Amino acid sequence: MSYSVSLVRRQPFRFGCEVLRGVAQVDMMANARCGAVFAVALFAAGWQYGLYGLAGAAVGTLVAYALGVDRERVGAGLEGFNGCLVAVAFAVFLGPGHLATWILALGGAVVAAVVTGALVTLLKPWSLPTFTLPFCLTASAMTVAAPGFQRVWHEGSALSALPRTAHGDPSLGWSDTGHALFSNVGQIFLMPQWYVGLIFLVGIFLADRHAGLTACVGSVVGTGTAWALGAPAADVREGLLGYNAVLVAIALGSVFLARGVWSLLYAVLGAAASTVLTVAATSFFAPFGGHTLTWPYILTTLVFLVAVPSFPRLQSRAGL
Repeated sequence: MSYSVSLVRRQPFRFGCEVLRGVAQVDMMANARCGAVFAVALFAAGWQYGLYGLAGAAVGTLVAYALGVDRERVGAGLEGFNGCLVAVAFAVFLGPGHLATWILALGGAVVAAVVTGALVTLLKPWSLPTFTLPFCLTASAMTVAAPGFQRVWHEGSALSALPRTAHGDPSLGWSDTGHALFSNVGQIFLMPQWYVGLIFLVGIFLADRHAGLTACVGSVVGTGTAWALGAPAADVREGLLGYNAVLVAIALGSVFLARGVWSLLYAVLGAAASTVLTVAATSFFAPFGGHTLTWPYILTTLVFLVAVPSFPRLQSRAGL
């Protein structure tokens, strides 16, 4: 760790950019300016969430340096984004104002860095990314275990899971639809406010216009699919059903596959599938207090990427 501290002292600007790229990589953007906008979005949701997100990304990056992870991965922010998500998730589920939450959030970021290393090794033979799997594994373990620890669990601090049976009016008004389209983007960071999602979307467009457009497509598909299947309007409005669709659309339509009409159509199909899987995953986790997180995005994107060699009209992007 002394090497990491020395690096931060000698090259604070470089380290700061790597931390911001780590925040941006939550949406698969290796862009420090995008990460800065994302940080603004988190602070807009609540100053504590901004601190948690930056701290988690910084810890993940520091651990990667300390353990000698490849500099290219660290520089691209690939070692910081899971730590960022873990820290923010702990703040949301356990309450941001508790010392125990801070300790667990930073410790969780360290664990996520180790899990990332394990998954990089396991997935390397298939040339598959880790996605947000380290975040999901770490956060799922803690959210399920937290009620068993009196110094960790604080009543009323956790977000409630979706009900297993749909309740409520499924009719979407124009206001509901508008909120949903932006909240879908914000919920990737577990933030339900529509204006926070709008700031995140601006950050994506700043990094990559095509990725911004596919994020919009994913949000529309997620919202439309949820509405068509009769999901409660309140849940759709909060972005609880569409955020995985946004991630899937970006992954398949802009990041991992060669861009074109066929990859966009493939991304639309994946986004719709992930919306259905979001409800299925919620029902699966609900009985034991787990949360859906980005499991639907991981599972959907993994299946769709593994299937690519079977479809000649689809090609993986060069260098990926």
